[in-house]
Amino acid sequence: MPLALLALAVGAFGIGTTEFVMMGLLPEVANDLDISIPTAGHLVSAYALGVVIGAPLLAAVTARMPRRTVLIGLMALFVAGNALSAFAPDYHWLVAARFLSGLPHGAFFGVGAVVATNMVAPERKARSVSLMFLGLTMANVAGVPVATLMGQSMGWRATFLGVSAIGLAAMAALALLIPRGEAHAAPAAGLRGELAALRSLPVWLALGTTVAGFGALFAAYSYITPMLTDSAGYADASVTLLLALFGVGATVGNLLGGRLADHSMRRTLFGGLLSLAAVLALFPVLMSTAWSAALAVALLGMAAFVTGSPLNLMVMEKASSAPSLASSANQAAFNLANAGGAWIGGLALAAGFGVTSPALVGATLAVLGLGVASVAYAVDRRRVAPRVAPRGGRERVVAGRVPERAEAVRY
Repeated sequence: MPLALLALAVGAFGIGTTEFVMMGLLPEVANDLDISIPTAGHLVSAYALGVVIGAPLLAAVTARMPRRTVLIGLMALFVAGNALSAFAPDYHWLVAARFLSGLPHGAFFGVGAVVATNMVAPERKARSVSLMFLGLTMANVAGVPVATLMGQSMGWRATFLGVSAIGLAAMAALALLIPRGEAHAAPAAGLRGELAALRSLPVWLALGTTVAGFGALFAAYSYITPMLTDSAGYADASVTLLLALFGVGATVGNLLGGRLADHSMRRTLFGGLLSLAAVLALFPVLMSTAWSAALAVALLGMAAFVTGSPLNLMVMEKASSAPSLASSANQAAFNLANAGGAWIGGLALAAGFGVTSPALVGATLAVLGLGVASVAYAVDRRRVAPRVAPRGGRERVVAGRVPERAEAVRY
């Protein structure tokens, strides 16, 4: 694999760290700024809002710019947002800085996925995307725990300065390792043409699969701490180590999903969603003992992230005229899944259905995602396979059934 993928992974590591570390630093931030923890929780929402708005917007307006330049510029914006977070004088400035930090998130992964797939042979595209996302999963294994400990011992502002340093390292790596060939963007049809690529039904079905599939993950993962403490009996101090197990499982699932998707994208996606539904359905049983709960956390990460690479690649292929925009929109879909899944899982918890009930909600969402993926598959089959009818001993293609490029669809 090209060494340039390492530069993309470094950027993904920094982005993953700053996205999730705020959850572990909420008490420190709340105490320092003299606000409540629920109010501090809005800092997580501000980042997610930045991702949802920035992902399609920045991808669209930079479509005509050289991709190498875009990636470096997005990482510069990321560094600025985290540096401003470190020096924010009050809560309102920190909210604005967190929003700014989230703006380049989706566009970086969207443009990065296009660059990654352009550097490898067609049969290794999913693997190249998974290697870029390796930085994101490794952030959960190492970046977030280390950054959280740094914030607890040196102050939360030191954490964001450290993340800014990672961003600077990523900028240097991108400048040195991304091929000069990526200095030229693919011909673009302008903002209107970019947005037109999102009018396709297959694109929206792919995005819907992302929302439902990863909504299943976040419906359960958002409440994993009370499950581990109240149901499995773990002490609060053990939760950080257990969450690192989730990162290990996500890393394994991400790499496995990339390898399998290069052989069959659709089967990998279906298998991942089925596995995710099964793991979440078994959570009430698995969370009854300490050892099985630890296993459940790792399996959850693995099953969820097996679907990451095929989902990204599927969206890019369905919007082949604007792959950067489509891939960036998929990152916005991931964050909508984060917010929506957490909200729906919280409804089950608030209704008194039990501490593991969000996992059952997640299992239902995974089945819904499988249903959307099945509809997308049926639509693809109708679009790919031409209908033929005999006429005078010869076959004819029914109008409107135009086969897509063979290499773009791997069932």
